[in-house]
Amino acid sequence: MQPFPYPRGFISTGTNPAAAGAGWAGMEAAGMDDEQRTRAVDRWGDMVYRLALARTASVPDAEDVFQEVFLRYFRHEDELDGDEHRKAWLIRCTVNRCKSLLASPWRRRTVPLETAAEVGVEDDYREVYSAVLSLPAKYRAAIHLHYFEGLSVAEMAQMLDVPEGTVKSQLSRGRALLRDMLKEVAL
Repeated sequence: MQPFPYPRGFISTGTNPAAAGAGWAGMEAAGMDDEQRTRAVDRWGDMVYRLALARTASVPDAEDVFQEVFLRYFRHEDELDGDEHRKAWLIRCTVNRCKSLLASPWRRRTVPLETAAEVGVEDDYREVYSAVLSLPAKYRAAIHLHYFEGLSVAEMAQMLDVPEGTVKSQLSRGRALLRDMLKEVAL
């Protein structure tokens, strides 16, 4: 799988004027310098952005979630032990930020602009990716975490805070919906 074009520059002091201001002031206290932050975003950015995009189905919302997750990560990085803990924390934080965004009163009172969610997706996969994004959020998240992030059912259940049976059902139903959608496209 090719790297996904996460919003590079959002967490860099060199290209984001807002980040160079008050946003980065507290980051020095967390013990990370610019190089460490850049390495962290390079390492985990694709995963966070793809999950946020899968959950929100909106490029601007995914970019907002991406920023918030990494700002929180930079504040809490010293509390995380090992890469597996970091990955689990980032996935959980991304899911929670997406839930908060999607449940916000502001969002319920607005109509989103139509955006091209297929940004950076190869032509061969556009139909499949479009079908995945058109799934209901719970199925979209299960399909994304399983096929794009390679998580097991048990890991997904723990991170989404649902029983394993629920995850299995969401995967099964999501696959069935995808199969039906893709059959219609093929006809």
